[in-house]
Amino acid sequence: MSGSVRDSRPLVLHVMYRFDTGGLENGVVNLINHMPAHAYRHAVLALTEVTDFRQRIQRPDVEFISLHKKPGHGFWLFPQLFRLFRRLRPTIVHSRNLAALEVQLPAWAAGVPVRIHGEHGRDVTDLDGSNLSHQRVRRFYRPLVQRYIALSRDLADYLQRAVHVEPARITQAYNGVDTQRFAPAEGGPQPIPGCPFDPARHWLVGTVGRMAPVKDQLMLARAFVQLLQQRPELRERLRLVMVGEGPLRAQAQALLTEAGVAELAWLPGERSDVPAVMRGLHCFALPSLAEGISNTILEAMACGLAVVATQVGGSADLVLEGQTGLLVPPAQAQGMAAALQALALDPARAQALGQAGRARVLAQFSMRAMMKTYACVYDQLCQQQGVAGAKTFDV
Repeated sequence: MSGSVRDSRPLVLHVMYRFDTGGLENGVVNLINHMPAHAYRHAVLALTEVTDFRQRIQRPDVEFISLHKKPGHGFWLFPQLFRLFRRLRPTIVHSRNLAALEVQLPAWAAGVPVRIHGEHGRDVTDLDGSNLSHQRVRRFYRPLVQRYIALSRDLADYLQRAVHVEPARITQAYNGVDTQRFAPAEGGPQPIPGCPFDPARHWLVGTVGRMAPVKDQLMLARAFVQLLQQRPELRERLRLVMVGEGPLRAQAQALLTEAGVAELAWLPGERSDVPAVMRGLHCFALPSLAEGISNTILEAMACGLAVVATQVGGSADLVLEGQTGLLVPPAQAQGMAAALQALALDPARAQALGQAGRARVLAQFSMRAMMKTYACVYDQLCQQQGVAGAKTFDV
């Protein structure tokens, strides 16, 4: 707010390594867009870069800050962060994942009253949480964090077991999904703009996400190839859609080309019309090596899609085996191929799983439920610190 009138709403400063396309960042967008504007102000701090992804935030009063941090620990950034916290005077600093945890020290030194840290998923270098160096870093900063938010039961257990955080300091908060924006298409899957496949004639398996090693889209491409080799009759109608940009995109395209099935797959790169993509699929696949609580799984379920996902992280919190989808081992293309075959050969079963998934999202993973959890955490900690202006509100 400009001018001499001071804005009394507490400021939440959301801190992450980079503000770009991704599940963590999408969760921040949803939180800011849907939290009642009268309760809190928001700002986004990226230790490296804020990209055009910022345009997804609909509120005009959000400040975006990029620090262009170089790789490695950011001790040299601490004086700059201290001055920044003194200038902004946030009521809450809410950091996300290990790469942003270090901001908790200058936040404490600058007198930020409420300090929250969120664990959203595994790092590709620590898929099972066994990295002792990562555990030691988290334990070092533990006294500075007043509340942890874990996006899955797996991450909450990790914080207790490996980082030795008391259960009372951990809140588990599932991501929420906009069930109006992500909803099934009337009359069944509709053509995806620009896609060469027709959902009326073809059975489309799709995935959406950053094409990075931790997402392991190469496994899905291999599973697609194996399935067509094992059941060549499926070449007539089985099609693969892989939406996203990143280092694995060219590798996946090369793998499909070498196998002679490039014309049966579509890899358009990043898309901004994810709901339209989802509404053109018959099944959603997520081959990740690690996950927190996947936004794309929730979005696919909200769109009425059966989900085939690797049994990692919080995915089993979302996908109920045999009820809303199928769970397969990570890094095993044969298991993914078998699950996709089962659904491709039984479209009615896939449709029933998708309908059950939509019902589950409506009941347990709504945007309102997520907002209420975060609002309660923010309100409670603000009130404990005696912050003026903080108040409980109904979301």
